[in-house]
Parts: sequence; C-alpha cells; structure tokens
Amino acid sequence: MKILALETSTEFCSVALWHDGEIDGIEQHVGQGHSERLLAMVTELLQRHGMRVNDVDGLAFGEGPGSFTGLRIACGVTQGLAFAANLPVLGVGTLLAMAESTSSERVICCMDARMHEIYHAAYEKQAGGWHAVHAARVLAPAAAPRVKGSGWLGCGSAFAVYRDPLVQRYGGQLSGIEASVHPRAHEVARLAAPRFARGEGEAAAAAAPLYVRDKVALKVYEQR
Repeated sequence: MKILALETSTEFCSVALWHDGEIDGIEQHVGQGHSERLLAMVTELLQRHGMRVNDVDGLAFGEGPGSFTGLRIACGVTQGLAFAANLPVLGVGTLLAMAESTSSERVICCMDARMHEIYHAAYEKQAGGWHAVHAARVLAPAAAPRVKGSGWLGCGSAFAVYRDPLVQRYGGQLSGIEASVHPRAHEVARLAAPRFARGEGEAAAAAAPLYVRDKVALKVYEQR
C-alpha cells in the first residue's frame, strides 16, 4: 500500500510517502509560503520514487487543529489531487501526529493557538494504539485539563510560549518537555496507513479541516 501525506498546519510544510512500512519525505520551514511550495514538494517526492499521484492508494492530510490558512491549504490540495486521481482521503489530527513523533507512551500535546490560548490534547498508548485521554480543544494555558499519574511528556510550541503556566499546571507529572515537536507528514502517513488498510478512506468531498476554534482574532473589547 502506498499513502501520500500532506501537513501544513504550522510554519513547516511537509509531504511524506508511506510504501509498505517504509517512509520517505520532505520538510521545509516556509513561514506562510505553503501554497507556493506544497505542490512542488509533492512533485519532487513522487519523482524521487518514479511515481505519479495515480500510483498511490490514498491521500492523508493533517486535519487540525492549527493555522486556519494552513489547514485549508492541506485539505484543498488533498481534495484536488484525490478528485483528479479518484483516490480515497483521510484526515489525521495534528496533535495526535505530534504524539506519534515522540518515543513516549504518555504525551500532552500543546500548540500555541495565539490569542493567549493553546491547542491541547493528551494521549496515552494502549495495546499498540493511541487513546485520547483529552480530545483536541482550545483553551487558556492555565485551564489545561488535568491528567492522572506521572511520566507524561509535554510537547509542542505552547510549552515554549506558555512554559510557566503549563509547568505549574502539571507539576511533577512531566517526565520532560520537547517544545520543538510539531506535526509532520511522516506521522500523518504512519497513522493513516492502518486506517486505509481497514477501509476507512473517504471520498474527497468528505475531507474537512478540524478548526476547533471558531474565530481567528479578538475584537477590540476582547483585547481590552
């Protein structure tokens, strides 16, 4: 099985090709240049393996949460490629992809959501798969939901931006912090592969971003 994955929810842009357990990919720090680089990266990766989009079995994308613009780009490009090649698609949570990229079995994932808020989720590995202790949501750092036990790894940009309130929130429950962890297409592909194998792929029209938040800016009175 061959899966092509796209991830553009942060300032990083990445694509990955999963081929029967082997993964190859490209990642670049593009700032806000995802729309200019994404398709070129897809073409480069496929050409590296002598393939076209029609040669893959499914398309996966980082569905969110994350940058609204970035999520729309990944979803839109995935839909366009899927429509053209008549391929199934799957969205994979960006916070779950972050957990998958670590070596920990207990992970608290926190991305900076701007507006003094964070995107938060907590996952625990059980029987080889991830269980959502807390599903993805947006909230203030000081309101991050509690977890039970110790040995939790804190990962994501929010642990750099809001380190003090998050460390205070979780105290001695953290085994470490990896603030540089961000969603990547590698993990999106790895998480999507078994789902495609189970027949969970959807029609391109069903693809949609997972925004979590319903607005992108504070009004003047809210800022005050």
